[in-house]
Amino acid sequence: MKRRLAAWLLAACAVLPGISRADDLCTGKFPNLITEVCWSCIFPMKMFGSVTLMSGGQEDYQSAPSQAICACTNGGVPKVGVPTSFWEMDMMTDVTSTPGCFPMLGGARVNIGVNSDAFGTDQKYRRGASASGKSSFRQVNLYLNPAMYVLGAVLDDQCLDNRGMDVPWVSFADPTHNDDELAGILTPYAFPFGSLLAIGANTADAVAATAGFPIQEIFWAAGAYGHMYPLTGTNNSHVSNEQSARLQTARILAKLHAAGTQWSAAGEHAMCGYYPQIIMDKRQYKFQRLAPIPQTKKINGRCCDPIGRSTILVESGTQAPLPNLRDFSYAIFRKRDCCSGVTPSN
Repeated sequence: MKRRLAAWLLAACAVLPGISRADDLCTGKFPNLITEVCWSCIFPMKMFGSVTLMSGGQEDYQSAPSQAICACTNGGVPKVGVPTSFWEMDMMTDVTSTPGCFPMLGGARVNIGVNSDAFGTDQKYRRGASASGKSSFRQVNLYLNPAMYVLGAVLDDQCLDNRGMDVPWVSFADPTHNDDELAGILTPYAFPFGSLLAIGANTADAVAATAGFPIQEIFWAAGAYGHMYPLTGTNNSHVSNEQSARLQTARILAKLHAAGTQWSAAGEHAMCGYYPQIIMDKRQYKFQRLAPIPQTKKINGRCCDPIGRSTILVESGTQAPLPNLRDFSYAIFRKRDCCSGVTPSN
């Protein structure tokens, strides 16, 4: 296992040429995948459509078909198997105030030319004569980390993400990340949802996410996190560092879905492989904080949360002024439905 962990670190450094040493503005470490990842988040695990093998006291929603047998045709070869459902940890994010900083790579920092001055900010503003608000800006890095595939956590490797360790997206290289108008070109359908009525739907979504899972039909809302759109690093309704960091993680996933580079792995359409999903189904992701303080203490038996759930109970100790706690990292658990143990039918 130690060799595999070392291989991940080497692979990550290989995809980021030109990395400089950590400095005072960029610190961090690679998470301990044994003690800092809450592996109970992969549950519940179901087979034969709706038979729960292990629940672990974790939350779930019904996404897989109810039949006990599934069939796929891959490359023209018919195959049969058993519907399997679980939550796969295969991605991580850094949310940082320093452009070019990779806290999860030991605080390595890339010397960049573009957006090198786009540092994270926290600003107060006046909403009206007697009201004020706060906005913030953060940079984000997305990592591929197929830990469950490498560790062989599920019997059938065909149900796991087998891509190598990679950093497929960084915000400092994305011109839409700090430009609300430019970001709107990618999601023109989001323009009508700036009305007060649409914004008010955040409350309903927050209540649903806090009680269970968010409401997929209200795709423009991120519950207690705030507004899902525009898909930029700016949060005009900053409440806490934790809330803003989770919002940025959710927005990055939504942006990659909209761009067609992040595909869905949940539902009947995913039984035989991933499929494109332009408007992200928020229910298929759960987050667990890895830094600055690993979220390993269970609340109501759980240590990971769906998109939009209130952060009040999990952000204790993380709300120190910048720069003391400027960087947050998350493990992303994605709902996975697949046809497991497939064999050629005769």
